[in-house]
Amino acid sequence: MITFPNAKINIGLNVTERRSDGYHNLETVFYPIDLKDALEVVVSDELRFTSSGLEIPGREEDNLCVKGYHMLKQDHHLPPVHIHLHKNIPIGAGLGGGSADAAFFIKLMNDMFKLGLSVDDMTGYACRLGADCAFFIENKPVFAFEKGDEFEPIRLDLSPYKIVLVMPDVHVSTGEAYGGVKPTPVKDSLLELIADPITEWRKNIKNDFEQSVFKNHVEIRGIKAALYAAGAIYASMSGSGASVFGIFDHEPDVKFLEEENEVFFV
Repeated sequence: MITFPNAKINIGLNVTERRSDGYHNLETVFYPIDLKDALEVVVSDELRFTSSGLEIPGREEDNLCVKGYHMLKQDHHLPPVHIHLHKNIPIGAGLGGGSADAAFFIKLMNDMFKLGLSVDDMTGYACRLGADCAFFIENKPVFAFEKGDEFEPIRLDLSPYKIVLVMPDVHVSTGEAYGGVKPTPVKDSLLELIADPITEWRKNIKNDFEQSVFKNHVEIRGIKAALYAAGAIYASMSGSGASVFGIFDHEPDVKFLEEENEVFFV
């Protein structure tokens, strides 16, 4: 059985306070986009994980799909499987690709082996794998808060617009991004600002990670400026970077960005 996990972008991201458990409270909007991996699972004589496409760093046993298999097997009778992931969503980009793979793996296993899991059940499993994994269970636009693992559905449809996603040859670690942020309570919640016309977003919706990331990686700052110069209504880094997206009301000419970056129309 095969499924196609999709990426997401963050529209706005406010780091509001440091928690006593060492994490941070934040608020952001998760919006699914049409940039996908391919994930296939077949019954096998032993648990195997293979991959193709983009190179996946780290040990096989640390892959979230493998962890998801062991987690589900604790509660359900499962045969060994061969998991193959064709990686297309850029890694370390703020696009949630690994989280999407894990959530879609849970959904695929539920369908393939008729586990009878409800949406709440699958969400509970996904939360154990990562803060934003649960978003991809329902895969609809949400306002995310607390650690980014509490969701409130929102009405947001960007289908009339063109979204251009630019991925530079830069890696921004989550630790680096958080290390440059000073948590600050917000005056106006993103939940209210996201309901404004998109033409107002540039003035009011920001990503707290941009200030420090742009300081350390001027090429990322340059991409955002270039998207605005190309006519974007709104442009922002997604999550902790390094990808940057622009929302356009027309088909933009961004060929100049393709020379040094990966460019996706999503």
